[in-house]
Formats: sequence, C-alpha cells, structure tokens
Amino acid sequence: MFEVNRKMNDDRVEEIGENHVGTSAKTPLREDAFAISSEEKIERIQESVKDILQTLGMDLTDDSIQGTPKRVAKAFVNELFMGLDPKNKPKASTFENNYNYGEMLVEKNIVVYSTCEHHLLPIIGRAHVAYISDGKVIGLSKMNRIVEYFAKRPQVQERLTMQVVQAMQEALGTDDVACVIDAKHLCVNSRGIKDIESSTITAEFGGKFKNKETKEEFLQYLQMNTDFKNV
Repeated sequence: MFEVNRKMNDDRVEEIGENHVGTSAKTPLREDAFAISSEEKIERIQESVKDILQTLGMDLTDDSIQGTPKRVAKAFVNELFMGLDPKNKPKASTFENNYNYGEMLVEKNIVVYSTCEHHLLPIIGRAHVAYISDGKVIGLSKMNRIVEYFAKRPQVQERLTMQVVQAMQEALGTDDVACVIDAKHLCVNSRGIKDIESSTITAEFGGKFKNKETKEEFLQYLQMNTDFKNV
C-alpha cells in the first residue's frame, strides 16, 4: 500500500510539473508541526542538509563548508521560516482613532523577503498595505511586522497577499483593508525560463477597497514619488 501511495504521489507531482499551484489561503502545516522544539528541528535539518551536500559530492571536511549544514538549519528555523511558528506572530496593537482620521492610510514599499514553497528560492519585492479606520488605528511598524511574519515561511505570493489582508482585518475589526505586492521570484529569474526582468503583482481588496473609486485612489497613491533620499 505504501508503494502504491508513493507512486500516486509521484505521478501527481509529475503532472503538476512546473505549474504554479496554490491550495488555500492557509499555510499547509501538519497538526504536529510544533511537537518538537526549535533546537531539535535545527538538529534534524542539519543532518538533512549534510546528507544533501554529501549526495551532491561536496567535501564536508573543507573549512569553508563544514559549518554549512548547521548555518542553513539555524537560518531555516530562526530566520527564513520563523513565520511558521505562531509564537512569533507580532502583537498587532491597536488604538482608538481619537483624532477621527477618516481617509485611507497607506504604508508603501514594505520590503518583502520570502521563500517560494515550490523550489525554496527567494521571493524579493515590496508590499503596499492600506486601510480605512472604522474606529481603530494600528501602529505603522506593526504593518511592516505583519508582512514580515507571513513572508517568513515557504510561500506563494497570492497566499501571502491574502494573509496580510486577513491579519489586518482581524486586528482592526474592519474589512476595509487592501494589499498589493510586487515581487521577483528567483525560481523564475534564476532557473527555468531565467527571465530576469519579470516580476509578479498580486492584490487583495477588502470592504470599501472593492469600490472602483476607492481602489483607484489607493493605486494612485502607489504611483506617487516617495523617494526622500535627498531630503
């Protein structure tokens, strides 16, 4: 039975091939994803990376590479994929909108460093997040941290965009949230088609941002020159 299931899974993977496939707005985690500690995960990943490098023919006694398995393991658990662990989710502190600001607030050019879950190669770009207060406001840095948290996991860009909006909606208690992400995928730029010029744009609009006028206003803000290097 095991061999049959493995054959079916291999056939499915072969059928998907290089296609960009997403399954849901939730990151696909097993129920026992946090049954072991981060330290144990690092130990296990270290051995797996060592096996990969040895299989590739690398000499792990060389000074330059002998520490690579542990470095990769620590980077995976503590940095690149730290957003998988709920304990790292930022506290989205909100405050009463006492000054009654009723227009949209836009946080532009939030740096995105993520990892494509199909080839484990980098996704690098910018996120632009906006909301219209319905009584609550959120600290500006929290918007950046929300983007970072969901980016730091194996991702597809569509899911990342949706997760940022959903987290903001939950924190603010309003549907009036939007997010646009423009990013380069190194699985496209450095392998496969090797198109170094292309980028991918995704958008998620909630509540009032589904209205044509509001959506256009948001997108117009994104066209504004906000380069303050010479100020």
